[in-house]
Amino acid sequence: MKPVVRSVLDAIGDTPLVELSRIGAGLPVSLYAKCEHTNPGGSVKDRIAKAIIEDAEARGLLAPGATLIEATAGNTGMGLALVCAVKGYKLVCVMPEKMSHDKRAALRSAGAEVMMVPNAPVDSPENFQNVARRLASERGWFLTDQFRNEANVRAHEEGTGPELLAQCGGAIGAFVAGAGTGGSITGVGRFLRRACPSAKIILADPLGSALAEWVRTGTPSGDGSYAIEGIGQSKPPAIMDRTVIDEAITVSDDEAFAMTKRLVREEGLLVGGSAGVAVAAAITYAKRASPASGPVIALLPDGWDRYRSKPWMSAWGE
Repeated sequence: MKPVVRSVLDAIGDTPLVELSRIGAGLPVSLYAKCEHTNPGGSVKDRIAKAIIEDAEARGLLAPGATLIEATAGNTGMGLALVCAVKGYKLVCVMPEKMSHDKRAALRSAGAEVMMVPNAPVDSPENFQNVARRLASERGWFLTDQFRNEANVRAHEEGTGPELLAQCGGAIGAFVAGAGTGGSITGVGRFLRRACPSAKIILADPLGSALAEWVRTGTPSGDGSYAIEGIGQSKPPAIMDRTVIDEAITVSDDEAFAMTKRLVREEGLLVGGSAGVAVAAAITYAKRASPASGPVIALLPDGWDRYRSKPWMSAWGE
């Protein structure tokens, strides 16, 4: 039985690790899913929202009732909204137009002000990160800055990584995750480099993102369009550490959405499209893994409620 917690913030983390017994059938190693969609705010980003705000408070950067601003694909915004609700801060979220109406509505319902901007490249003044940075400077708001804030990485190095190793009894064959800010794969990767050096760190990247080629060669390329939300970039995020990543596996939208449907209908895991990217890449890796290497773990970043109006998911009910 779980204990009573002081606030919902104490319920963040310690997410379940679930064996994908049907999807992983026939593989030479066990396939596990780290179910970050079970966090209170519905995604892995709850971890970094709490870490970033508590770090800012510890450094004396937030006055009571302060306004925070973040450039978000939706999940970090929801995590921040949850933390701001508990702590009494205001929140402004800047989102690119690509993001689902479900995310926009959820953020507004949670009390955040949402500003939509064009789907602009990272070097454009209209890019969502640049808009958030400019507004923070002009209006004196606190920029939580998930793409550059080292508290993001520490949340996973000190939290997610140790959780995984404990859940696996000290043996991990590979950890597979996508990258939006790069905080999850960098933080877990740094921890496993020390605590379980044999574990392989695998980037799962959407086809069209530039990050896979950057991992392989050191030069980002392949900046194309893709429908997957929340992961993939045209430019490596500032906090993403390429040196902890062993390999990158590219997954198309069609592969990702098909795998997401399988996760829902075969494993009962109500997850979004980025989970499909991670599991598809994890299967690709697991097929050639040594049976003695240990389980392959895929990070499932968020839940399906953020995508039910998107054509790729709404078509499931037709």
